[in-house]
Amino acid sequence: MAVLETQVDGHIFIMTLNRPESMNAFSSELIAAVGEAWKRFREDGELRVAIITGAGERAFSAGADLKEMAQRNTSGPQRSTFWDMPEPQLYRGMELWKPVIAAVNGFALGGGLETAMACDIRIASENASFGLPEVSRGIIPGAGGTQRLPRLVGFGIALELLMTGRRIDAQEAYRIGLVNHVVPLDQLMDKALEIAREIGANAPLAVQAAKEAAYRGMNTTLQEGLRIENFESQAIRYTDDAKEGPRAFAEKREANYQGR
Repeated sequence: MAVLETQVDGHIFIMTLNRPESMNAFSSELIAAVGEAWKRFREDGELRVAIITGAGERAFSAGADLKEMAQRNTSGPQRSTFWDMPEPQLYRGMELWKPVIAAVNGFALGGGLETAMACDIRIASENASFGLPEVSRGIIPGAGGTQRLPRLVGFGIALELLMTGRRIDAQEAYRIGLVNHVVPLDQLMDKALEIAREIGANAPLAVQAAKEAAYRGMNTTLQEGLRIENFESQAIRYTDDAKEGPRAFAEKREANYQGR
């Protein structure tokens, strides 16, 4: 049985973490498979939006595989596959301007939450729960948790969650801005696909440029962010899709974007 299942639905790439017996915990094998899948998604011009979710109803991912970690940590400094794996990973800052949606079913803990936070849009099922419990295990989040959580929910709330290791439910995650939507479990993938198709119907180069401008602008001043936006806007104007959009509007038809 593959630890990661992938499928393609039109322009949508769906990744399913497939270790339900281990709460979809990230083993070294799964991390490697996910890294390869991210590369495939990034490099395939036909794929426009990705969805990542977990198999079963109990967990998106409970984080790093602590049993594997314990076996490797018999002596010396504590090490984790989350730090050690050489494959490019979204949570480690892999450059990926295509949009990514996390469909969070059940537990999203530790590296599971860090993976979800590395995505652009997070949708939670009503039974989802979130937390970064690393400090209760003598370590700290090492896959982006200390950096992304403050950017998503604010500094004070993030510090409280980081330092207590407390779990929060889906409604609390929605209240603080950690997730975009909360839906019944049986509607989770429908909602993720609905948003993915809405994004995928747009001009892919424009979507990627908008994402890149937004992310780059967050790390600088407003004035510099406006310059980034202007640069991206000027580049997009010369694409075939930028011509197709107004033409389709004038001709009262659906645009046929080719990503060129």
